[in-house]
Amino acid sequence: MAILSEVATEVLIPIAAIVGIVFSISQWVIVARVKLAPSPPGASRSKDGYGDSLIEEEEGINDPNVVAKCAEIQTAIAEGATSFLFTEYQYVGVFMSIFAVVIFLFLGSVEGFSTKTHPCTYSKDRECKPALFNALFSTVSFLLGAITSVVSGYLGMKIATYANTRTTLEARKGVGKAFITAFRSGSVMGFLLASNGLLVLYITINLFKLYYGDDWEGLFESITGYGLGGSSMALFGRVGGGIYTKAADVGADLVGKVERNIPEDDPRNPAVIADNVGDNVGDIAGMGSDLFGSYAESSCAALVVASISSFGVNHDFTGMCYPLLISSMGIIVCLITTLFATDFFEIKAVKEIEPALKKQLIISTALMTVGIALISWLALPYKFTIFNFGEQKEVTNWGLFLCVSIGLWAGLIIGYVTEYYTSNAYSPVQDVADACRTGAATNVIFGLALGYKSVIIPIFAISIGIYVSFTIAAMYGIAVAALGMLSTIATGLSIDAYGPISDNAGGIAEMAGMSHRIRERTDALDAAGNTTAAIGKGFAIGSAALVSLALFGAFVSRAGVKVVDVLSPKVIIGLVVGAMLPYWFSAMTMKSVGSAALKMVEEVRRQFNTIPGLMEGTGKPDYANCVKISTDASIKQMIPPGALVMLTPLIVGTFFGVQTLSGVLAGALVSGVQVAISASNTGGAWDNAKKYIEAGASEHARSLGPKGSDCHKAAVIGDTIGDPLKDTSGPSLNILIKLMAVESLVFAPFFATHGGLLFKLF
Repeated sequence: MAILSEVATEVLIPIAAIVGIVFSISQWVIVARVKLAPSPPGASRSKDGYGDSLIEEEEGINDPNVVAKCAEIQTAIAEGATSFLFTEYQYVGVFMSIFAVVIFLFLGSVEGFSTKTHPCTYSKDRECKPALFNALFSTVSFLLGAITSVVSGYLGMKIATYANTRTTLEARKGVGKAFITAFRSGSVMGFLLASNGLLVLYITINLFKLYYGDDWEGLFESITGYGLGGSSMALFGRVGGGIYTKAADVGADLVGKVERNIPEDDPRNPAVIADNVGDNVGDIAGMGSDLFGSYAESSCAALVVASISSFGVNHDFTGMCYPLLISSMGIIVCLITTLFATDFFEIKAVKEIEPALKKQLIISTALMTVGIALISWLALPYKFTIFNFGEQKEVTNWGLFLCVSIGLWAGLIIGYVTEYYTSNAYSPVQDVADACRTGAATNVIFGLALGYKSVIIPIFAISIGIYVSFTIAAMYGIAVAALGMLSTIATGLSIDAYGPISDNAGGIAEMAGMSHRIRERTDALDAAGNTTAAIGKGFAIGSAALVSLALFGAFVSRAGVKVVDVLSPKVIIGLVVGAMLPYWFSAMTMKSVGSAALKMVEEVRRQFNTIPGLMEGTGKPDYANCVKISTDASIKQMIPPGALVMLTPLIVGTFFGVQTLSGVLAGALVSGVQVAISASNTGGAWDNAKKYIEAGASEHARSLGPKGSDCHKAAVIGDTIGDPLKDTSGPSLNILIKLMAVESLVFAPFFATHGGLLFKLF
């Protein structure tokens, strides 16, 4: 028996979630103390540091209009982001309703809409609840997952648009103040999302238990809809937001920087507001939904396998909730880790920013390892059995501790390798920058080579993690390894959200006409954010690979497939088609960005050519038109890629059966992970090569610059090509591999009963 009682488990999980929510609210309250109103002359300074003297006052150039201008820009960005998300959610709401009906009809038809109990799939001597009610509860959990995902993305965007101007204003007091404001704002999103995801899942399990009683097999099978709902919303958020942000970014860069030779975020550029809106809807709302989806799916995969193992058969609730206890411990660990950045150590210089963010990852990983050991000792019996393709495999509690820890540390390795290949502090990116001497073509060749090479170590890390986890605890081992990688999600998201907030802060400083010293500070914050964003994408892709494999294992078990035979023609055709899907999906998303950017470029050129005095700064650009172009293009273009991902498992499972679908899932996983890592890292390297030249921090960098030189123009072209790779196609691919797997798992009972229509006919 486990040391931790059932009652203690019932109390600890919601308490951890509530602590996370309270902490995020407290961080938001602190950020809100930065006022968006100019302080009256001679106002007294408060002791808490929120009234520290400003650089402009020291230099005698404090302009009260700057604060008003910042507030005005913030309002424009917030309105643009809100209107885009509301438009997107209207379309997504229609999809959600239709897909909920599809889930109910498909799963209800498994037993012919019967309301009679039936023998359980795995324990034939027990009676399980009717398939019709499983269909109903799966539909409800799908809707709950979808709504939680949408709310997570929306709240993240609201917090980011609230914090960007406050970060700009705090930069007037020093880089340390600006850093803490941006980081606190990021942690509001990180903790809200992690805590909400856990709390909603936990409440859903307890409510469903009122109906299911002892039928844990049916209970946790219906809970898988939660992961499907979370990921399907994330797909539209990532693709729609990614197309939006990159259409604006490419349009602003090509016409502004290359053709007109004006700086980034120059207020004369008509696409500048759309570009800043894009950071919030793509990098914040889209990424929030994406990581929430990963978290929900890895929890669902672990719970499904556990429900047919000794935990489920013996009704050991504490053992069953092991994945949720790991997430609860993660929230507490991340809370302590955050205090290291905001309260224990103060940042005084620009060079301390990036190390402070990296320390967050190391501290959270080290503390979490201890936390996992504690939970494994308290919540698990010394020995238990795990379901392994029809058999029960004996596992020890320290074995599961090893599985979770391997996932956790593999995530850190992937993060650091990603940083090595995308940060301009190391030779790979400096080599790419150096290749700009001979033009854009050599820059592109070096960037592509870097992306392909950056796949090697992450794939070995994932492979070792898979082998060790599977050897110890079969598919359950892989599911908890994925949870291990995501256990520090609150810290990971805080760092990820910090990046776009700093990016926006720099844009606002430029548009409000603040002094170059302020812009230097926000640029330093942004550069550190770029590197950590690349680390975050590495985490997301690595965890997606493990989550997808765990879901694949749960699907194969549920569909009654004993062996996936690679030599079978049914499986081979699935493998080949599955491996092609990431390329088809990438082609769709890249082309969408290209066509949306084309419209944006034409509009920006039109405004520069027709609005009198625009280049001189006397005419006012039409920002709203550019925002509208990005919104319309992204909403229209996100539907075909979304349909491809959502319909593939349904079509393959229904017409070709579970064997071919197993092949498709395996093929998509194997090729999708490689394409996603190389796309994200190539784009990140090009972006930082451009920033390396612009900053001119070293002798080598200065020999390539300055801004506007041929070298710099070649770097801008590389960065522009990399934009859709790193912010649209790359990050969306990890949703493709997870979403197809979780959808197959939810529909597994239908495919196992009625699937393979074509093979039955011929």
